[in-house]
Amino acid sequence: MLYAIVDIETTGSYAAGNGITEIAIVVHDGEKVLDVYESLVNPHQEIPYFIQRLTGINDKMVRHAPSFGEIAGQVYDMLQDKVFVAHNVNFDYSFLKHHLKEEGYELNTKKLCTVRLARKIIPGYKSYSLGKLCHSVGIRLDNAHRAGGDAKATAELFALLVREDVMGEIKGMVKGRNREQYLPPNVPVEQVDNLPPVPGVYYFYNAKGKVIYIGKAVNLSKRVKSHFSNNKPNRQKQEFLREIHRISYTECATDLMAQILESTEIRRLWPSHNRSQRGYIPRFGLFVYEDRNGYKRFAIEKNKQHYKPIYTFNTIIEGHGRLRELIQEFGLCARLCNLSRGDDCSESIYADSCEGACTGVETMDDYNIKVEAAITHMEEHLPTFALVDKGINDEEQSCILVKQGNFYGMGYIANEDILEDIKKLENHLEPYQDNDYIRNLVIKHAAEYPDKCITF
Repeated sequence: MLYAIVDIETTGSYAAGNGITEIAIVVHDGEKVLDVYESLVNPHQEIPYFIQRLTGINDKMVRHAPSFGEIAGQVYDMLQDKVFVAHNVNFDYSFLKHHLKEEGYELNTKKLCTVRLARKIIPGYKSYSLGKLCHSVGIRLDNAHRAGGDAKATAELFALLVREDVMGEIKGMVKGRNREQYLPPNVPVEQVDNLPPVPGVYYFYNAKGKVIYIGKAVNLSKRVKSHFSNNKPNRQKQEFLREIHRISYTECATDLMAQILESTEIRRLWPSHNRSQRGYIPRFGLFVYEDRNGYKRFAIEKNKQHYKPIYTFNTIIEGHGRLRELIQEFGLCARLCNLSRGDDCSESIYADSCEGACTGVETMDDYNIKVEAAITHMEEHLPTFALVDKGINDEEQSCILVKQGNFYGMGYIANEDILEDIKKLENHLEPYQDNDYIRNLVIKHAAEYPDKCITF
């Protein structure tokens, strides 16, 4: 079996927007070096100053170097039919796969990561960065952060790992467990293998133990593995993978509970890589305001940052539907509810409901009493119900409680008698912070599955 031990220097951290400035390939048979290739590469873009300081490679050095397209064929020939080996292999592999594809070559080889191998074969070191690990095991690293120096040191490290591999880790990874090489270098494979195939919420942590991403899953095992099943060359994916050092999870009985917990935890911790729900608010609200004549008016409008609506809706159609119910039930004026375009309601479909507020026949005081009654009615008739579903085990049931239109909390109950007393039920559930996103999730689910609802 032959190995291609690779190191590259680049203009940035992700392949899609950056070029290669230097490449070194050491062909190895597990015992000795068979061939070496090394070249500067013209990336046809400026090398950032901080990278020049790190690598020592500047724009002048690569000006007359070959472009990657000129050496792509030779690079591909040296990599194909070999196991691709690198320290943090997914970084180097993602760059070469991306740039080879742009030149018409499809790289598809098995991979080995010397970071992951070293953690398994020679455990116990404080750091597994190339420089510190080489110093710890007595390997001389000359010309650090240059492709040739790093590739030579990685080749020596690989040879050491081959000699120390008494448990057959390398063979096992290449033959059957190579999927581990798709994981970020610092994530213990056991944490991924131990994920159960059940609904829940998972957490990704950085090196300092801070949560950087929270997600929910119908199947925790499949969902987490899907994050690592592709190696996209864009910046967001590459930076995301490099930051992950640990995984944990919380099992939930249902997908709905997982969605609720995910939303709650995102709003509690605000992880850096979560984009959704950061600024979530329902799009429309029912507002009340007073016009210049003193009449109180209803309006369905987009939510405003500094004005609290009486109720919120995801769509304007939903809001208009609720407002029409109030017009008919309380004899409100459609024009003063902004649902009639004319000067009065005489030509509208709501003419029978209007008692003349739009023409001044109905006094301001009389009309405003009806508006206040409508508001009170809405507040008093907000739904209170429990959604009851399967539990994590057969001895319990899951329960989600909405109280007067607001999400109260959720948890697990073992005694159905608790459902007969809302006060007892509240004491058995964990209270959560209410928000519109969760509230709409639960109410929508209740509408779809009325057989799971118990009203109070």
